[in-house]
Amino acid sequence: MRVGLAQLAPVLGGVEENLRLHEEMIRRADSEQVDLLVFPELSLTGYALGEGTPDAARMATDGDLLALASLAEKTDVVLGFAEESEEHVFYNSAAYLSRGRIQLVHRKTYLPTYGMFQEGRYFGRGSRIRGVDTRFGRVGVVICEEAWHPSVPYLLAQEGVKILLVMANGPVKEGGAELSREPWHRILSTHSMLHSVYTVFVNRAGVEEGVRFFGNSAVFDPFGDKVEEAPLLDSGLFTVDIDLDVLRQARWRMPSALRDEDLDLTLRELERIRESRG
Repeated sequence: MRVGLAQLAPVLGGVEENLRLHEEMIRRADSEQVDLLVFPELSLTGYALGEGTPDAARMATDGDLLALASLAEKTDVVLGFAEESEEHVFYNSAAYLSRGRIQLVHRKTYLPTYGMFQEGRYFGRGSRIRGVDTRFGRVGVVICEEAWHPSVPYLLAQEGVKILLVMANGPVKEGGAELSREPWHRILSTHSMLHSVYTVFVNRAGVEEGVRFFGNSAVFDPFGDKVEEAPLLDSGLFTVDIDLDVLRQARWRMPSALRDEDLDLTLRELERIRESRG
């Protein structure tokens, strides 16, 4: 299976330009026989939309998204966008495109409101965590902050997901790009190993409102080992070949994460903890 890491630098609020970038990337992925192409978080809009969110947002039924979906025939595509619901609530969302249609829209459930991140001011919180059945098996979408909450990968893994797609806008923080990427790669390697899944991490590149993003997208196998990584800072399409039989091997050698998990115990203890917090 060939995975494409679309480590692009979207134009803030430039939806038309970003649509063209996506079209070009999808066509290029087709020519390179990519099976699954993954874009970063909010790839259609850029990240720091702020008060410009309503102008950049699209409904899931919008013609722009449907046009991109129509291109997703040979290659499955996952992209990020600012979604407007029928009730005019705005969400940080991702769409899984396959067989010419939108197969899944996932709304980000955990919205950071610390440091440079102010998503809770502009976006509503998603309320569902669901995978999607694909020709590669069940796939789960995780949007940036969600990767830092153990419940999201856990729930997707227990639902039978084989591949986690983690879309991010990870900035360069104090200490530089290499130090900024280290905690990301460590936590994603851990998710892969704990849940015996492939993790595909796609982080944006470029500079936006004075903030640089470190890129360095990567793929981790079900043993937690890094299969391949894209460069720091540079934008581009980077392809990685993965072997889904490795997942079978990992689940045979380390079956406890899925086979032996006690969901009844987890539910009981979570209910107890919730009650104790009042």
